[in-house]
Amino acid sequence: MEMRRLGKTGLSVAPIVIGGNVFGWTADEKTSFAILDAFFDAGLNTIDTADVYSSWVPGNKGGDSEEIIGRWLSQAKVSRDKAVIVTKVGSDMGQGKTLKETYILKAVEDSLSRLQTDYIDLYLSHWPDEDTPHEETLGAYAKLKQQGKIRAIGCSNYDATLLQASFAAAEKAGLPRYDVLQPEYNLYERASFEGPLADLCVKEDIGVITYFSLAAGFLTGKYRSKSDTQGRAREGRVSQYLDDKGLRILAALDTVSSETGAAPAEISLAWLLRKKGVTAPIASATSLSQLESLAKSATLALSDEAMALLDEAGA
Repeated sequence: MEMRRLGKTGLSVAPIVIGGNVFGWTADEKTSFAILDAFFDAGLNTIDTADVYSSWVPGNKGGDSEEIIGRWLSQAKVSRDKAVIVTKVGSDMGQGKTLKETYILKAVEDSLSRLQTDYIDLYLSHWPDEDTPHEETLGAYAKLKQQGKIRAIGCSNYDATLLQASFAAAEKAGLPRYDVLQPEYNLYERASFEGPLADLCVKEDIGVITYFSLAAGFLTGKYRSKSDTQGRAREGRVSQYLDDKGLRILAALDTVSSETGAAPAEISLAWLLRKKGVTAPIASATSLSQLESLAKSATLALSDEAMALLDEAGA
């Protein structure tokens, strides 16, 4: 499996990152373990999660995904140094969204405990915090890097202006900068990443791992009408894609699928892998058949003609 350099972090990731948001939600622990086993058997190596996953599920408290991953790590055949673990801090775990130093220093200990590991490979600021200076947040990460508790840092949901401001603060204060960005980016949602933000990531050699890479499952092609979404866990989010633009994208995916034999999800991820600035997309699986499809996308090469068709459909 081809490994991709993740910016300046020193980490190497396979072309597809497995999303841990479904662990403890639409995938129970047994299923999650089977998916993780198959994921690493396929030559892939990076797991994305967050401390807040999956607090939105009735009966869950947050940390559920990290706990499942931790139990898997403790008994898995994969050695810890072969797995790249990504988790996030700053989402509302009962205290509101915050990136204050005191909170980060406590939250990382909780994540380490749930993950049953001594270190986190990549620790991300999940959301911007306008009430906390970049210097305070980055200073907390500097301490954690010095202690060996985290290896690299990044951020999620930052725009170009905010990311550039964080770079300036890091340079002025002599602190580590964010070396990875996790933006929402897929065939449907393109405007927030393409342009200034993608240009900045390329210029500054920032690793990019995209979330909602399959638009909450819409780009798998299994949702073609409102009735297809009814009663589904992601009904509310998927429904928003069922407009003229979404249907154009599905039609383009169908065309490329008929030409290549690849599934729409595989094509959607392969499209991302050819886009400017992208290191690897995150995608979730709730079954082994879905995982097998995700793994295929890592080696699917789309033609220039297919890329142009897809680009035009989602413009």
